[in-house]
Amino acid sequence: MSSTTMMPPQDAQLASFLDGPRLLGDVGGTNARFALQLAPGTIDMIRVYRCADFPEFADAVEAYLAECGRPAIRHAAIDIANPVQGDEVKMTNHSWSFSIEATRRRLKLDTLLIVNDFTALAMALPRLGPSQIRQVGGGKARPASVIGLVGAGTGLGVGGVIASDGRWIALNSEGGHVSFAPADEREAAILQYCWKTYAHVSAERLVSGPGIELIYQALADRDGRHDAEPLVAPEIVTRALAGTDALCMEALECFCAMLGTVAANIAVTLGTLGGIYIGGGIVPRLGDYFARSPFRARFESKGRFTGYVSQIPTFVITAPYPAFTGVSVLLAEHLGDGGNAVPILERIRKLKPQLSPAEQKVAGLILSHPRSVMNDPIADIARKADVSQPTVIRFCRTLGCQGLADFKLKLASGVSGNVPVTHSQVHAVDSPVEVGVKVADNTISALVEVRDTLNAEALSRAIDMLAQAPRIEFYGFGSCGLVAADAQQKFARLGMTASACSDPQLQEVSASMLRSGDVVVVISNSGSLQHLAPAVEAAIGAGARVIALAPGNSQLAKRAHLILAAEHDESGSNHIPMVSRILLLLLVDMLVVGVSLKRSSLSYTDLPRQARPGILAHTLDNKGAAIRGGEGENAAEPADA
Repeated sequence: MSSTTMMPPQDAQLASFLDGPRLLGDVGGTNARFALQLAPGTIDMIRVYRCADFPEFADAVEAYLAECGRPAIRHAAIDIANPVQGDEVKMTNHSWSFSIEATRRRLKLDTLLIVNDFTALAMALPRLGPSQIRQVGGGKARPASVIGLVGAGTGLGVGGVIASDGRWIALNSEGGHVSFAPADEREAAILQYCWKTYAHVSAERLVSGPGIELIYQALADRDGRHDAEPLVAPEIVTRALAGTDALCMEALECFCAMLGTVAANIAVTLGTLGGIYIGGGIVPRLGDYFARSPFRARFESKGRFTGYVSQIPTFVITAPYPAFTGVSVLLAEHLGDGGNAVPILERIRKLKPQLSPAEQKVAGLILSHPRSVMNDPIADIARKADVSQPTVIRFCRTLGCQGLADFKLKLASGVSGNVPVTHSQVHAVDSPVEVGVKVADNTISALVEVRDTLNAEALSRAIDMLAQAPRIEFYGFGSCGLVAADAQQKFARLGMTASACSDPQLQEVSASMLRSGDVVVVISNSGSLQHLAPAVEAAIGAGARVIALAPGNSQLAKRAHLILAAEHDESGSNHIPMVSRILLLLLVDMLVVGVSLKRSSLSYTDLPRQARPGILAHTLDNKGAAIRGGEGENAAEPADA
């Protein structure tokens, strides 16, 4: 265990936060680093622990706090070398697995913010001083422009930040997993060597610590040196820097050139006129060699865009613990004191003097602990503010919110910079309020996820088919039968000939009587053809078009002419189609609104005779769903597969 101490906490009392010091953490697969932030810009009591020395993440935190004298900590932010999605964190490069909420309670914290390590490092970039970076090559950063980040270590991290309205917004990226792009014959030979083992070779496969070893092996194979000594990355780098092993020197040279290609690709993809920063555990240890390496020459070798990338500076991060700076900024923004105006908090500050004494107590609690209020049930908020629950509701309505839930959504959107739409696992020990919040969050998460995969072409095709259809039929079973009935009612209100059916025998009979131009919308949570196959085949045989509202890779999707995919995994011992049903209803709403607008734009005589009566106007309500195109007409899968 090592430590770096700038000054003891008791010596920074004048600059301390009103609610005490804040805990910061930077957790990797090998080491966990912790520090106390005593004031903005003052980070002290840095300690480094081996992750393997502690069974659980919380054990390491408690050990650190004990060493610091158990200071009263209310807010903490930890970055971790792992994707962070929802409440459950399971590290991919270590055995730690934990619930964020359960850990927050165990550590008695008001706030426990867990973020990805490269998100934290990216947020630190605009705040690094000249003594914390070293420029490699030419170029000059343009103020308030996009900044890119690439870091090679155990893996290859990619990120960046964008300036927006006086604040910086981090970009989450998995850019290290793009396909590796060789730039010369030597790198092409290395790629061919990798193809012998890997079907797909990512940039991370070679531009990383393990990648240096793979480059070394590929070069040895090229030279026919089957007796080459097996070496790990640190040994290869050590020999290369010492100039004692030609093969190691060439491997390190290749690594630096490949990193130049990756950095240049990030630069032109994101338009990083604010510069490219190099982090990770490898490059900062290369010292002066990196400046002499092929990195910068390769970075500027961009054909017609050489002039463009030549003006972009590249920097190596030399600061010992830069992630602490970034994670402290993220925590400050979550708490609303990051120097970036959060609209709803600013409204509360301005409105507070005009509120009643009781409502001022609620305002004071929210301004002091916005993250805590976001997670607390109304009973806890009222207790902490020393007011009644009706006072909390009255305060929310004073701000123009419909109630506490609406207020929390607006508060979370402002404080976090985004609506909290991560998936949260429901546990048996959760209170009814916690269960309700998690169910709502999971639904919002699913809506946002499918919104982001919207396929405009497939949606447009479906709307065109329905708008011109003389007759539309909706088929579904169980909860999907209810969705079918909902769709039939909505399309009937448009004056269209539409019917819904949830009986398999009636579906088959009805489908057999359809004609060319008619459309069948088949709705299914699972996409199984077990009961739907006869009706689908009858509709296709009659010349009707089949649109499937189902999972994208399902049997139904492959057999239909067009698929509007509703993707949501609701596996479990008690399968209740909740979120998927909502997604299917949203798909129906999108089709109804789209058809209404489409028909409104057509002249009366453009419509089929059966579809001419009453067109009702509908208002688009920003509901989203996943839309993906299918190729069912060419599918060879049998109907009963």
